[in-house]
Amino acid sequence: MDDRGGGSFVAVRRISQGLDRGNTCHSTSAEVVAGSAAWLGRGLSCVCAQRRESDARPSFDLTPAQEECLQRLQSRIEVSYDGSIPEHQEALRALWNASFPEEELRDLISEQWKEMGWQGKDPSTDFRGGGFISLENLLFFARNYPKSFQDLLRKQEGDRALWEYPFAVAGVNITFMLIQMLDLEAVKPRSMAGAIFSKILSENDSAFDLLYCITFKLMDHQWLAMHASYMDFNTVMKSTRRQLERELLLEDVSRLEDLPSYSLLTR
Repeated sequence: MDDRGGGSFVAVRRISQGLDRGNTCHSTSAEVVAGSAAWLGRGLSCVCAQRRESDARPSFDLTPAQEECLQRLQSRIEVSYDGSIPEHQEALRALWNASFPEEELRDLISEQWKEMGWQGKDPSTDFRGGGFISLENLLFFARNYPKSFQDLLRKQEGDRALWEYPFAVAGVNITFMLIQMLDLEAVKPRSMAGAIFSKILSENDSAFDLLYCITFKLMDHQWLAMHASYMDFNTVMKSTRRQLERELLLEDVSRLEDLPSYSLLTR
């Protein structure tokens, strides 16, 4: 993370074990359809590389429907977490209830939050890197893939390190990493992975949230495979990003559910 997110986190010691289809965004994940890495080679022109003399990076044209969906996601990304907004307060409380249904949260500012892997008793200080969307991502994960969410939260799978990554702060890092990897704050995608994601997003308005869940599980899978400890977090994140980019470019990926790492998720 850059200075937007502070770039630091605390370690947690483990105590116990057709590109132009449609004119609107669709919200049903079963309808997710992505293009392949060979779009340009097949002559499909809705997403086309354009290289300018002033910019060494290509840009990819979007259909009006894709632009609309990207702008909606960008609007979410621009929202900062604000603890004075009731909607944000309720989302934060909902996250606690989904994470620890057996334990009542005494207050929105509480030492209890450290159990989840926040750096202090006020999670809002950790949302600077990912904004409100990072809270939405965590809540989507908890509600839609509770088994995987709980496994990661409680570090229930694999041979864990003595010093583990903090779950919640890692989640904020993942939101930030995906925004950077897909270049979601640009007017148009500037990588093939970003162009492919824009196509997916036009078919499924929850695509970013679903990709977040996949990425979190993939990151933990990489963590275990690399026998990592907290000092290796940045290395694991880089490895996760590379793997995710490779999977998005696979020829036989036509929807997010076709990503090999999607199979890591369980409900």
